[in-house]
Amino acid sequence: MLDKASSIETREIPEGLRAPIDALARVARNLSFTIRRGALGQSLGHEVGENTDGDAQKALDVLADEAFARALSGTGVRWYASEERDTVEPMDADGRFVVAIDPLDGSSNIDVNVSIGTIFSIYDAKDDAEASVLRPASEQIAAGYVIYGPQCQMMLTFGAGVQQYVLDPESDTFRLVDAARTIPEGSSEFAINASNYRHWSKPIRAYIDDCLAGIDGPRGKNFNMRWVASLVAETHRILSRGGIFLYPSDDRSGYERGRLRMVYECAPIAFLIEQAGGAATDSCDPIMGKAASELHARTPFVFGTREKVARVTAYNDLPDQEVSALFGARGLFRA
Repeated sequence: MLDKASSIETREIPEGLRAPIDALARVARNLSFTIRRGALGQSLGHEVGENTDGDAQKALDVLADEAFARALSGTGVRWYASEERDTVEPMDADGRFVVAIDPLDGSSNIDVNVSIGTIFSIYDAKDDAEASVLRPASEQIAAGYVIYGPQCQMMLTFGAGVQQYVLDPESDTFRLVDAARTIPEGSSEFAINASNYRHWSKPIRAYIDDCLAGIDGPRGKNFNMRWVASLVAETHRILSRGGIFLYPSDDRSGYERGRLRMVYECAPIAFLIEQAGGAATDSCDPIMGKAASELHARTPFVFGTREKVARVTAYNDLPDQEVSALFGARGLFRA
């Protein structure tokens, strides 16, 4: 179904959620146009301030945040929680939903023309603003992301699988291309920022060491490493090709709980990944069973195919002497 005034095909979208989803799609469509214009339009990549955690805000971060907030007003959203704002803000007093959003993920990549995105989740609203988002990730009723790349795509879940939409440049609407997207098995790719190796815990180093050992190591196969530094781009690759993504905690100040935010990034991505047949943890425990303690709380994040994520968890359960051993001594993990 495609209403003439709609920005997205709605036949697979629950009726009560069509208004906020359409608003998100409409802003995403407009952002895609703005991003495609690049230097032909306004400057998008210059810094205009810092968010609540001290991260630099780009011009497009602020533009995107303001656009989503305006569009969601009047669509049944009671509370609006954004990575770019200090507090959860009120919208429709009689609204049913709360939207938590990272308006522009990966904005540091704007100037180098690497794929960036928008990540969001929707919960049933509570009377208290913060209580509406500081709750178990399993209570999400919808989640999704938009990737602004060679194609602008939106991935959505309402708890019954993952839907894939592509922005049709002819009709200027998001059209459904796959109503049941799943993660392929068997990929030999892993994504991690290897420059932080010296800061990781022993189990994470051991896991990566065994991947790097290739066909001669306990995994018995060669692996490729990927690192885009855009969570949406990493997620989209895994949904398309399989593999695993790791952003662990490490021993640097400010990285003790990783760097990705539970409310705005990890909870919605975990929901999507599990609905596509994968798994998502904090390297030990499932993200979907966790709740943030504060709006901008961070968490370590590991997600991908179930077998690969489970292996990382198993490495964390190894006794120290085996984790510390050279890869050849970890016979338990031979392929």
